[in-house]
Amino acid sequence: MPTIAHAPLKTAARAVLAAMGSSETEAEIVADHLVEANLKGHDSHGVGMIPHYVRNWRDGTLVLNQTLTITRDDGTFLIGDADGGHGQVMAKDITERAISHAETQGVCIAGLTNAHHIGRVGTYGEWVAEAGLVSIHFVNVGGHSPSVAPFGGADARFLTNPICISVPATANRPATILDFATSEIALGKVRVAMNEGRQVPDGYLIDSEGEPTTDPRVMFEDPKGALATFGKHKGYGLALMAELLGAALIGGITIHPDKGWEKGIRNNMLMIVIDPERLSGRDPFLADAEAIMDWATASPPADADAPVLVAGDPERAHKASRLEAGIEIDDVTWAELCESADVAGMGQAKFETLARG
Repeated sequence: MPTIAHAPLKTAARAVLAAMGSSETEAEIVADHLVEANLKGHDSHGVGMIPHYVRNWRDGTLVLNQTLTITRDDGTFLIGDADGGHGQVMAKDITERAISHAETQGVCIAGLTNAHHIGRVGTYGEWVAEAGLVSIHFVNVGGHSPSVAPFGGADARFLTNPICISVPATANRPATILDFATSEIALGKVRVAMNEGRQVPDGYLIDSEGEPTTDPRVMFEDPKGALATFGKHKGYGLALMAELLGAALIGGITIHPDKGWEKGIRNNMLMIVIDPERLSGRDPFLADAEAIMDWATASPPADADAPVLVAGDPERAHKASRLEAGIEIDDVTWAELCESADVAGMGQAKFETLARG
């Protein structure tokens, strides 16, 4: 299992994306986003996605160097159509516009439709928080067959439909970024477990017969199984709402089979950005937020080695560790990355040379 420093890994990832035909700017945005996900411990959304991007590019479901088309902008409401463009680029564009609108108007309700994989949603929440604003994100996944079973169901009817909520840094605490899939585990994490030869915990998966299993291969071999929603009916309810609000409300591609499952990865996102100054006031809000988090984290830990945290703390700890120690990439993912470099026209040898610094 190779361990790669983050800087050369970014260089190698940018080179693969550029070899596919992405502009320098597009390759930089996507590669930086992927490696940042690795640094923060979310390998499911890191450079291991590049083989999927290469396949979708070859299949014509990922459109390179796309420009976001603004289909509505009437002040408070903003919608942009990505038309299959790189999701990280399209989501960066709509997020920056939403921040600007909210700074001017106090609130912006923005929709992003028809984007290729936007990656780790927490990234966009972080950008909003850095601007001193609050955000709520509902995201659906469409364009291909489902992988998540509704509570009580025996087959897949949804995809992982993440939700993110962000709060700016307070005087003594960094930004709070809650970012989670509505399934028990992200599909990418199941892929990582399979590549590493690990089982997943009980209660995360069902097989093609609807029976519980810990074998990650059921998600990648036919007949396929399904992921369970977290919290049983609660996660199912949130997955459904992410589908309704994150896609149907803004005119995005939903998971219903009539919408088509041959489009590759398609993400749609409803983002609500709020200036807290227009409500309780930024300073009073952040002071109270800090007091609430201090109160919560002062709870005596049930495990002395695992203190109470708030959302965003684990990612910051992972990043500090991986900046120093490097990013471990499992052997299967490494082989897939090398193969993708060949398919993209860059060549495995150049990829390995760049990645290893």
